Amino acid sequence: MTISWRAVAEAHNRGRSMKIGIIGAGNIGGTLTRRLTELGHEVAVANSRGPQTLTDLAAETGATPVTVEEAPQGADLVVVTIPQGKVPELPDDLFDDVTGGLTVVDTGNYYPQRDGRIDEIEAGMPESRWVEQQLGHPVVKAFNNIFADHLAHGGRPSGTPGRIALPVAADDERGKKIVMGLVDALGFDPVDAGGLDESWRQQPGSPVYTTDKDAEGVREALAQARQERTPEWRA
Repeated sequence: MTISWRAVAEAHNRGRSMKIGIIGAGNIGGTLTRRLTELGHEVAVANSRGPQTLTDLAAETGATPVTVEEAPQGADLVVVTIPQGKVPELPDDLFDDVTGGLTVVDTGNYYPQRDGRIDEIEAGMPESRWVEQQLGHPVVKAFNNIFADHLAHGGRPSGTPGRIALPVAADDERGKKIVMGLVDALGFDPVDAGGLDESWRQQPGSPVYTTDKDAEGVREALAQARQERTPEWRA
């Protein structure tokens, strides 16, 4: 089945196109760059190696390659999608000059084998709460529990039986609604997963992690989650 994602977005009446900055061009970042430009959003994409390394992705998608510092400038929404251990390496003033209405999305997961030990997370702090503290700006937790290939190809129009659902957690209700609208336009059922302190329910090792459940299944999985990290997800 061929799906016109622009038609899906228009059918759901998700409002005007947005200016979106994406920091990170790996599996999830590259996928979101492709999908969000298909939906008609104006996307600027950055990585740690500089805009000159993003010319192929820019040519493919129409996104604008920029520096990390430029990604938030003038944006309505910024997606931070880099390895968790690299978050403290982002500029300290990255969000100093942005408006208070900027929505920042954290798609990341803590993998100790890759990121090294992060004591606060090991002690029980939700991963995205730690990211929020590093960034100095509120974040919305989303897109962390789905494989990039499934994000690229698993979306379906609203109302499709078995449509994959994605949890979205945040303290900022406005930002949460914006991201939930994007999730829907991308072809997935958004599920309100509560505040950011509840976002541990969608971390690696939880029942909702990479399981492609529908909305009812996601709600059940979030309710069944246990906060203690399982051994394979600890340093």
